[in-house]
Amino acid sequence: MALKRMDNIGIVVEDLGAAVDFFRELGLELEGRATIEGEWAGRVTGLGDQHVEIAMMRTPDGHSRLELSRFLTPDVVADHWNAPVNSLGYLRAMFTVDDIDDTRERLRARGAQLVGEVVRYQDAYRLCYIRGPEGLLIGLAEELG
Repeated sequence: MALKRMDNIGIVVEDLGAAVDFFRELGLELEGRATIEGEWAGRVTGLGDQHVEIAMMRTPDGHSRLELSRFLTPDVVADHWNAPVNSLGYLRAMFTVDDIDDTRERLRARGAQLVGEVVRYQDAYRLCYIRGPEGLLIGLAEELG
Protein backbone atom coordinates (compact mmCIF):
# COMPACT_ATOMS: atom_id res chain seq x y z
CA MET A 1 0.00 0.00 0.00
CA ALA A 2 1.19 3.51 -0.79
CA LEU A 3 0.59 6.74 1.04
CA LYS A 4 -2.00 8.80 -0.83
CA ARG A 5 -1.74 12.26 0.79
CA MET A 6 -1.55 14.20 4.03
CA ASP A 7 -5.06 15.43 4.89
CA ASN A 8 -4.38 17.99 7.61
CA ILE A 9 -2.32 19.16 10.55
CA GLY A 10 -4.16 19.64 13.86
CA ILE A 11 -3.51 22.42 16.34
CA VAL A 12 -5.22 22.70 19.73
CA VAL A 13 -6.06 26.25 20.81
CA GLU A 14 -7.91 27.97 23.65
CA ASP A 15 -9.46 30.78 21.59
CA LEU A 16 -10.83 29.24 18.40
CA GLY A 17 -12.18 32.54 17.06
CA ALA A 18 -8.84 34.33 17.39
CA ALA A 19 -7.01 31.43 15.74
CA VAL A 20 -9.48 31.37 12.83
CA ASP A 21 -9.09 35.14 12.37
CA PHE A 22 -5.29 34.84 12.44
CA PHE A 23 -5.14 32.09 9.83
CA ARG A 24 -7.72 33.89 7.67
CA GLU A 25 -5.46 36.94 7.74
CA LEU A 26 -2.59 34.69 6.68
CA GLY A 27 -4.67 33.61 3.69
CA LEU A 28 -6.31 30.33 4.67
CA GLU A 29 -10.00 29.90 3.96
CA LEU A 30 -12.49 28.65 6.54
CA GLU A 31 -13.91 25.43 5.15
CA GLY A 32 -16.27 24.84 8.05
CA ARG A 33 -16.83 24.58 11.78
CA ALA A 34 -18.27 21.68 13.74
CA THR A 35 -18.62 20.18 17.18
CA ILE A 36 -17.14 16.73 17.67
CA GLU A 37 -18.35 14.69 20.61
CA GLY A 38 -19.39 11.26 21.60
CA GLU A 39 -18.06 7.86 22.36
CA TRP A 40 -16.76 7.23 18.81
CA ALA A 41 -14.52 10.32 18.94
CA GLY A 42 -13.07 9.29 22.28
CA ARG A 43 -12.23 5.88 20.90
CA VAL A 44 -10.19 7.50 18.11
CA THR A 45 -8.24 9.86 20.39
CA GLY A 46 -8.05 7.66 23.47
CA LEU A 47 -9.46 10.51 25.59
CA GLY A 48 -12.80 8.91 26.38
CA ASP A 49 -15.80 11.25 26.48
CA GLN A 50 -14.78 14.43 24.72
CA HIS A 51 -16.44 17.58 23.44
CA VAL A 52 -14.41 19.58 20.91
CA GLU A 53 -15.14 22.55 18.67
CA ILE A 54 -13.18 22.46 15.42
CA ALA A 55 -12.60 24.77 12.50
CA MET A 56 -11.16 23.36 9.28
CA MET A 57 -9.02 25.83 7.32
CA ARG A 58 -7.64 25.20 3.83
CA THR A 59 -4.94 26.78 1.74
CA PRO A 60 -6.08 28.73 -1.33
CA ASP A 61 -4.86 25.95 -3.64
CA GLY A 62 -7.13 23.48 -1.81
CA HIS A 63 -4.36 20.95 -1.22
CA SER A 64 -3.57 21.48 2.48
CA ARG A 65 -5.73 21.84 5.57
CA LEU A 66 -5.26 22.97 9.14
CA GLU A 67 -7.67 21.66 11.76
CA LEU A 68 -8.00 24.01 14.73
CA SER A 69 -9.50 22.38 17.83
CA ARG A 70 -10.75 23.81 21.12
CA PHE A 71 -11.33 21.14 23.77
CA LEU A 72 -14.28 21.81 26.03
CA THR A 73 -13.79 18.41 27.70
CA PRO A 74 -11.45 16.98 28.72
CA ASP A 75 -9.24 19.87 29.84
CA VAL A 76 -6.07 20.64 27.90
CA VAL A 77 -3.10 19.15 29.74
CA ALA A 78 -0.06 21.13 28.50
CA ASP A 79 0.98 23.99 26.29
CA HIS A 80 3.89 24.93 24.04
CA TRP A 81 3.53 28.70 24.34
CA ASN A 82 7.16 29.32 25.23
CA ALA A 83 8.76 26.27 23.62
CA PRO A 84 11.89 27.20 21.67
CA VAL A 85 12.34 26.23 18.03
CA ASN A 86 14.51 23.23 18.98
CA SER A 87 11.85 21.56 21.19
CA LEU A 88 11.00 17.92 20.58
CA GLY A 89 7.77 17.04 18.84
CA TYR A 90 5.55 18.73 16.31
CA LEU A 91 6.39 22.37 16.49
CA ARG A 92 5.45 24.54 13.54
CA ALA A 93 3.70 24.81 10.22
CA MET A 94 5.44 26.54 7.29
CA PHE A 95 3.51 28.59 4.75
CA THR A 96 4.74 30.02 1.45
CA VAL A 97 3.57 33.61 0.93
CA ASP A 98 3.88 36.14 -1.90
CA ASP A 99 5.34 38.93 0.23
CA ILE A 100 6.85 38.09 3.62
CA ASP A 101 7.02 41.73 4.76
CA ASP A 102 3.38 42.46 3.95
CA THR A 103 2.29 39.21 5.59
CA ARG A 104 4.22 40.00 8.78
CA GLU A 105 2.67 43.47 8.93
CA ARG A 106 -0.87 42.13 8.51
CA LEU A 107 -0.32 39.44 11.13
CA ARG A 108 1.32 41.86 13.56
CA ALA A 109 -2.12 43.48 13.91
CA ARG A 110 -3.32 40.08 15.18
CA GLY A 111 -0.53 39.79 17.72
CA ALA A 112 2.17 38.03 15.67
CA GLN A 113 5.75 38.61 16.79
CA LEU A 114 8.92 37.92 14.85
CA VAL A 115 10.97 35.17 16.56
CA GLY A 116 14.42 35.88 15.10
CA GLU A 117 15.11 37.68 11.85
CA VAL A 118 13.96 37.52 8.27
CA VAL A 119 16.86 35.81 6.49
CA ARG A 120 17.75 35.02 2.91
CA TYR A 121 18.56 31.42 2.01
CA GLN A 122 20.74 31.50 -1.08
CA ASP A 123 18.78 32.91 -4.05
CA ALA A 124 15.80 30.70 -3.28
CA TYR A 125 13.88 32.02 -0.24
CA ARG A 126 13.39 34.66 2.40
CA LEU A 127 12.42 32.89 5.63
CA CYS A 128 11.29 33.71 9.15
CA TYR A 129 9.45 32.35 12.15
CA ILE A 130 6.68 34.25 13.90
CA ARG A 131 4.67 33.52 17.02
CA GLY A 132 0.94 33.75 16.44
CA PRO A 133 -2.00 33.43 18.82
CA GLU A 134 -1.27 31.41 21.95
CA GLY A 135 2.40 31.22 21.02
CA LEU A 136 1.87 29.12 17.89
CA LEU A 137 5.09 28.94 15.92
CA ILE A 138 4.54 29.68 12.23
CA GLY A 139 7.15 29.62 9.49
CA LEU A 140 6.88 31.97 6.53
CA ALA A 141 8.71 31.48 3.24
CA GLU A 142 8.84 33.83 0.27
CA GLU A 143 10.16 32.30 -2.94
CA LEU A 144 12.71 34.48 -4.75
CA GLY A 145 13.28 34.77 -8.46
